[in-house]
Amino acid sequence: MDGGQHASEDNGPGLPPIEIECEECVAIIVGIDEAGLGPVLGPLVVSAAAISLPEELADSSMWELLAGAVTRKAGRRHDGAIAIDDSKKLYSSRKAGGVAALERGVLAMLSAGGVGARSFRQLLEAVAPQAVKPLERYPWYSGRDQSLPMAAGATDIALASNAVRAAMSARGMSLVGMRSEVILAGQFNRLIEATRNKATATFGVTCRLVARAFRQTARHRVLVCVDQQGGRRHYLPALQRAFDGASFKVLEETDTLSCYVVGHNGREARILFSVGAEKHHLPVALASMLSKYLRELFMKVFNAFWAGYIPELRPTAGYYTDGRRFYQEIQPAIQRLGVDRDLIYRSR
Repeated sequence: MDGGQHASEDNGPGLPPIEIECEECVAIIVGIDEAGLGPVLGPLVVSAAAISLPEELADSSMWELLAGAVTRKAGRRHDGAIAIDDSKKLYSSRKAGGVAALERGVLAMLSAGGVGARSFRQLLEAVAPQAVKPLERYPWYSGRDQSLPMAAGATDIALASNAVRAAMSARGMSLVGMRSEVILAGQFNRLIEATRNKATATFGVTCRLVARAFRQTARHRVLVCVDQQGGRRHYLPALQRAFDGASFKVLEETDTLSCYVVGHNGREARILFSVGAEKHHLPVALASMLSKYLRELFMKVFNAFWAGYIPELRPTAGYYTDGRRFYQEIQPAIQRLGVDRDLIYRSR
């Protein structure tokens, strides 16, 4: 993982390799979740968050380990604690403050891991550097930025970050990293054309993050937790494609939990796909928050661009019904600009 405290072969600018130094046995819990699978506008974002802790604490609730610095309660701060939970519980476009809870949690956790981001572009450089260059193909993203934080207070984020860092240090925990795969509309459409299946395309992105987590967490016990996708039970064929040459053991495949052990070059990791993983594993909830926060930033920049051509245009979150309304209303601007529609509207 990168965007935090571990070496990577593809670190973004300003992220020097930092190895975890710890004499005791260390476990690393990696959580993976997505945002934006359903909309017709805007990107799909799949994120991973990894936290290390002593092996004897690996089966403990991280919310309990970090009590006082971290809470599940959206909208309620307990002595500066940040809320970490499923992004659907923390964010609603209808709530006052909107994105503030997501922003506070994501930026505070990144800062606790030594990564600061004062703008949308800086955040992308930190957690999704591979997404930066493709933005130049999209007029609504090219050369555009957004100052951060937008809704939460910078001082409050700094204080919350200090509290989280201290709580993690007291437990022998640290943020290993946070990483996102951003699939822009044009890329999404090419994936769908290649696979003919939205679930297959999305799972391929997830597998890339799973494989990266395995490669970049050497010497440690690794547990990768993924929110179960699309109700499927059997993930082995897709995992085998992602881990060429690795051995696999199927531990369980049920409607609510699928669990595998992958072995490669003398190392092993456990990978589980479970229903409601964000309820049980803090890194999954954190990955959910990062995915949603990034997607909201993309949509804010997207909406601002088109409003510059159609001032009375109502912003959209990109979901099917309202996304189609928005797409129809920007048709005159699309024609005027000569923009490739494949870069705007997702095929599925």
